[in-house]
Amino acid sequence: MVKIMGISLEQDDGEWYNSLPHHGGIYDLIYTAVSGNCTEDRLRAVVALGKSGDPRAVRPLVDLLGEPDREIRLAATTALGSLKSGRGVDELTGRLRDRNEQVGIRKQAAAALTAIRSTGALRGLREFVADDSEDPVLREFTESLLKDVGSL
Repeated sequence: MVKIMGISLEQDDGEWYNSLPHHGGIYDLIYTAVSGNCTEDRLRAVVALGKSGDPRAVRPLVDLLGEPDREIRLAATTALGSLKSGRGVDELTGRLRDRNEQVGIRKQAAAALTAIRSTGALRGLREFVADDSEDPVLREFTESLLKDVGSL
């Protein structure tokens, strides 16, 4: 069971996504993630988009990286890593390098880029590790991710 801020993102009887009306499928999830009024529903929709494997989810998830709510940003970062689409690499790299971003989200951006493993993602991670002006703990974390996938 996935929990963010104590909110269960799955129901006991199966995925939360299954409880949604399916007349629009992925578009209903996108709408809820981007425009929903309830944070809990938005988080569930973001997680479901990440699990969907649908490339149409990438752009809305990238847009959510700029969301004011940090839990939505974290969930969107995680979801992009699950989708493993190279289309989110530039934005995830930007999130990793954003020194105003919370460390947990920066770490998740590094993990998402590692999961994507595209040439651009790995190059961005290597450049981050080589940048002595970055947070040493975050650089060490990123370096260990690269070592785990044999890319350093």
